Amino acid sequence: MIKIDLSNLLQDSIGHNGLTKEDFNNVRRTALNDLLNQEQYPENAFLTLPDAASAENTSAVKELGRYAGGFDNLILLGIGGSALGPRSILEALRPFHNLRGRPRVFIYDNVDPLTLKNILELVDLGRTVINVITKSGSTAETMASFMILWQQMKDQSLKPEEHLIITTDPAKGNLRKIVNDYGLRSLPVPPGVGGRYSVLSPVGLFPAETIGIDSDALLKGARDIHSSCMNPDIWQNPAYLAASGLYLLQQTRNRDITVIIPYADRLKAFSEWFCQLWAESLGKDGKGLTPYPSTGTTDQHSQLQLWMEGPQDKVVVFLAVEDYGTDINVASVFEDMEGLNYLAGHTLTELIKTEQEASEIALSKNGRPSLTITVPGIDAYHLGQLFHFFELVTAITGILIGINPFNQPGVEEGKNLTYGMMGKKGYEDKKKEFMEYRTKHVKFML
Repeated sequence: MIKIDLSNLLQDSIGHNGLTKEDFNNVRRTALNDLLNQEQYPENAFLTLPDAASAENTSAVKELGRYAGGFDNLILLGIGGSALGPRSILEALRPFHNLRGRPRVFIYDNVDPLTLKNILELVDLGRTVINVITKSGSTAETMASFMILWQQMKDQSLKPEEHLIITTDPAKGNLRKIVNDYGLRSLPVPPGVGGRYSVLSPVGLFPAETIGIDSDALLKGARDIHSSCMNPDIWQNPAYLAASGLYLLQQTRNRDITVIIPYADRLKAFSEWFCQLWAESLGKDGKGLTPYPSTGTTDQHSQLQLWMEGPQDKVVVFLAVEDYGTDINVASVFEDMEGLNYLAGHTLTELIKTEQEASEIALSKNGRPSLTITVPGIDAYHLGQLFHFFELVTAITGILIGINPFNQPGVEEGKNLTYGMMGKKGYEDKKKEFMEYRTKHVKFML
C-alpha cells in the first residue's frame, strides 16, 4: 500500500508554520459522511468505480481492448480528464510505448490544427482505431476533431463501425445518438462520474487494456486504498488526514498553493492529471487551492529556491518511489577527481531517493511544510491507489472548504460564449455578448 507521512506538516518538525494534533482534532468530522450522501452529491459515483466496474463492465472493456489492440494505431480524442487520465496511465506504465509497441497511441486533446495534421501524416487511418471520449457528447473541441476524422474516413471509404469506439453517456447526448444511428462500438461513462474523476472508468481502462495494461490491477489498487479511506476515525484515514492538513494550512497559515512533485519521470503526467482535478474541483466561490506541477529531481534546479525562500504560501507534496523496477550503477571513473569520485560505487536509485529526502529535510529545516506519499512501485496496482487516493483527498478537501467539488460553473461561461460565436442554436445571446465585448474593449497592443 502507498504510505502517507504528514510529520512535516506538524509543529514538532517545522515550528510555528506547522499544525498541532489539536488542529486536526478540531476539523469537521462530517465531511466523509457528506461525501457519501448521494442525494447531496449525486456526482460522487467515482466512489463506486472500483467495485461498480464489475466483471460485466471490465469484460466489455477487455473485449474492445483486444479488438483495438489489433490495429497499428489508436487515436484518442478527448480533453481535460478524458485525456489527462489515459495519458497518465500510458506514461506511467508504458513509457516510450510508441517506439516499441503497437498500437501506437496518439492523444489529441486540443484543437491545434498543426498537431492533428502531424498525427494524420503519421498514421494510416485504415490501420487505426479512434476512441472518442466525451460524456456529454457536445464538447466542442472533441466533437470538432471527431467530425474531421469522420470525413477523413468517408473520403477513404472506411467504415466508421470498424474504426470508432465511442466512450460517452450510456443513454443520452449527441454521441449516444450517433452510436445508435450508425451501430458503433461504445463504452459508457457511468452516470454521476464527472470527467476529472473518470480515469478508473472505461475512459482510462479501455486505452489501458488496448496497450496491454491490466485494468483489474488498477481497480484492485483503488479498491484496497478505498477501504482504508472510508474509516470514520480521522487518525486512521489517510485521505481525511491529508485533506485536513492541506485545508488547515490554507485556513490558518495562508498556504494557498499545492506543489506536487513526483520523483519519477513516469509520474510527470500524473502530476498534470492531479492539477486539473485539484483546480477544477476546488476553485470556486472565491475559494480554492492552486495546484503547481513539478518533477523531481529536475525542479530542484529550477523551483526549489522559490519554495525554500520565496513567499510562505506553499505546501509541497512529495511522491517518493521505493522501487523503480531497475537500477544503474554509477561507473567508477574519474576516481582521482575529488568533486566526482564520491559518486562512484553508488546507483541512480540511491541518488534520486537521497535527493528527494534531502529536499524534504531542507524544507523542514527552513520551516516549510510538506507531506510525503511513498509508492512501493510504479505499477498498475499502485497507480490505481494513487488515482483513487487523490480523488478522495480532493473531494474531502472541497467539502471542508465549503464548496461542491464536483461542479465547474466557471468553465461554462467560456463554453457558452464559444457556442454563440460558432453559431450553435440557442446561444445567439452569447454571440451578441461576445461581439459587444469585442467592440467595447479595445485591446492595448504594441
